[in-house]
Amino acid sequence: MLPLVVLVLLGGVWAYVSSLTLDSIETRTLAPEVVLTALWQHVQLVITSTLLTIAIGVPLGVLLTRPGTRRAGAIVLAAANASQAVPSIGVLVVLAMVFGVGFWMAVVALVLYALLPVLRNTMVGIRQVDPALIDAGRGMGLSPREVLYTVELPLAVPVMLAGIRVALILNVGVATLAAFTNAGGLGSVISSGISLNRMPVLIVGSALTIALALTVDWLAGLAERVLHPRGI
Repeated sequence: MLPLVVLVLLGGVWAYVSSLTLDSIETRTLAPEVVLTALWQHVQLVITSTLLTIAIGVPLGVLLTRPGTRRAGAIVLAAANASQAVPSIGVLVVLAMVFGVGFWMAVVALVLYALLPVLRNTMVGIRQVDPALIDAGRGMGLSPREVLYTVELPLAVPVMLAGIRVALILNVGVATLAAFTNAGGLGSVISSGISLNRMPVLIVGSALTIALALTVDWLAGLAERVLHPRGI
């Protein structure tokens, strides 16, 4: 269903723009190479930041569910909540002032903003595993590490994947702000439409962002079904 919605959306925008007589500014701004470059930059931002978010959030979430570090879990979650409560543009501005502008600075901001759902869902997924199953694994002679890899993590995968899916969608939306720190992306098309007062440019940039978010959500749903452990 979602792929059809994306196709209808893109087709409608293409028909709308084709029906207009674009001036020289709109023609340059909506040139295929310009729009495709912005789209590719946006995809790079989303993929890179999401992979780093997973690489940080999942191991940290697992660590904070271990007996010796559970008390620190509330503190880390509070810090992650605080980072998401701060407006995303504020995070970008602060990082730009401290570290400068560019692709990697935007990636850092996206990771900070999307870390919470991955971290929280990893912790929730592991904590909701039935203690009886953990005790059964230990009774079979499994070590704590073996219990984690063969019992806890497989049962927590569905909840963890849901958090990663949320992080992906967050990153698609927030990455539009990366244009303000010279990191490119579809935000550059949107900001051009606003600053130049060109509605076709604004509509194209917004429609492509929506289409990308829907596509990412659909692909994430497919990945959830494929990676979902059988029998759970």
